[in-house]
Amino acid sequence: MKVAGIGFRASATAADLQAALALTGERVDALASAAEKAAAPAMQDFARSIGLPVIALQEQDISGEQTLTCSPRIKARFGTGSLAEAAALAGARHGTPGARARLLAPRVVTADGLATAAIAERLEP
Repeated sequence: MKVAGIGFRASATAADLQAALALTGERVDALASAAEKAAAPAMQDFARSIGLPVIALQEQDISGEQTLTCSPRIKARFGTGSLAEAAALAGARHGTPGARARLLAPRVVTADGLATAAIAERLEP
């Protein structure tokens, strides 16, 4: 199972999220983000447009997650270096006790900096 972790600023649109996912070049089975972002209209519109479920993660699900990149702003807010990478990893493990996950690559960022995406895949326990 592959999951796209999505991070974005409040002003991002569904098109911005689509652009971030497109930069990864991957097909995924689900989207994941922090609960407040998962419920945002841009995320809900994006998920609906591509027919994928959204995994809403609690902060404790992503806090402390080891990531390949580190944004000081995200570290201060979420307790992890990259919301997109942490959400991808936690989302890939979601609902499968004992599962492991690995990032396929560091996060990508849209040219305007409004959205990020990272892809993780679940490894069988």
